[in-house]
Amino acid sequence: MAEAADQAQHEFWRPPAQGAASIVAPVTASASDRSSTCRCGTEYLVSSLYCHACGARRSGPQASRTLEIPGLSELKPLAERLGLTIPAVVAFLAGIVCVAGALLVGIVFTARTALDWQAIQMWRIEWLLAAIAAFVGGCLLKK
Repeated sequence: MAEAADQAQHEFWRPPAQGAASIVAPVTASASDRSSTCRCGTEYLVSSLYCHACGARRSGPQASRTLEIPGLSELKPLAERLGLTIPAVVAFLAGIVCVAGALLVGIVFTARTALDWQAIQMWRIEWLLAAIAAFVGGCLLKK
C-alpha cells in the first residue's frame, strides 16, 4: 500500500509532493520557450497568467494583457473637454439617453383613452427618474 502512495501523481490544481520536487531537474529553455514553461519547470496552461503548480506570474507578452473596453478611446477626449472623469461622462450620456426616451414616449405612443394617457405619463416619469438618477450619479463621480 505504501508503494502506491509513493507512485500517486498529483492533480493539476494541487502542488506536487515535496519528494517529487527534489527529483525534477530544473528545465533550461531558450528565450522563446520561456513563455511556455514556468521557472519551476511546469508548462503553463493555454492562455493562463499564472502557473498552476507554483502560482508564479507568467512573464512575457501573454502576461501583459489588459482589459480594453470598446469605445473608451472616444470617451477620453470628451471627458477631458468637459473636465469630468470617464464614469461621470458615461453617467451624463446615460442621462441624456433617458431624457430622449422620455421625449420619445410621447411621440411613439398615442393616448386614446384616459388609461392610455396615464400609462404614457407613468412611462415618462420612469424615464425622467432614470435621467435624474444618472445625472446625480454623474455628479457624485466628478473629480
